[in-house]
Amino acid sequence: MTTVLIADDQPMQRFGFRMLLESQDDMTVVGEAANGTEAVRQVAAHHPDVVLMDIRMPGLDGIEATRRIIAAGARTRVLIITTFDLDEYAYDGLRAGASGFLVKDAQPEELLAGVRAVAAGDAVVAPSLTRRLLDTYIHHLPAAGTPAPEDPRLTALTEREREILTVIGQGWTNTEIAERLHLAESTVKTHVGRILAKTGARDRVQAVILAYDTHLVKPA
Repeated sequence: MTTVLIADDQPMQRFGFRMLLESQDDMTVVGEAANGTEAVRQVAAHHPDVVLMDIRMPGLDGIEATRRIIAAGARTRVLIITTFDLDEYAYDGLRAGASGFLVKDAQPEELLAGVRAVAAGDAVVAPSLTRRLLDTYIHHLPAAGTPAPEDPRLTALTEREREILTVIGQGWTNTEIAERLHLAESTVKTHVGRILAKTGARDRVQAVILAYDTHLVKPA
């Protein structure tokens, strides 16, 4: 059973999400929050698998709430729900530790699939969309940073893992990596898993951000 917390300042939006989620045999809603402060408190109390997190809420917004939830070491994963597919705040949400984002007008089956994917440890944002998001808001990245070879998050990676992290940052899917680097897709999945474990990245979205932060990948 996947447990979900809904954080949104609009009561009708929360009601709609609850009705959809609880129509599924494998999901249950453990709480609702109308602002970020309440979301952080309820995550600490209920330890849900997934938080559906609105960005714009009164008081503590969804970005800061996400940051605090992740910083607290919670196993809970955050799925940002945004109004526009390139909401400028979505980028900040991903950097704060969210595992992906969906738009509010997504189809019900897309939302359900997104919750299941995040609960399973996958990223919801497609690689190409992640690349577009990061390229659009690349000015948010620091102008200067530690050169990639010296970054402590990369020191444990093999040359092959560093190569695969680079192309993940460029938006390649596992299938594309397998085809272009002449590897079995199962081998690529193994490499990706090791990259996540060694770098401490929570999922593929965080791996893409890491590739940008360490300058393995630069905006096109």
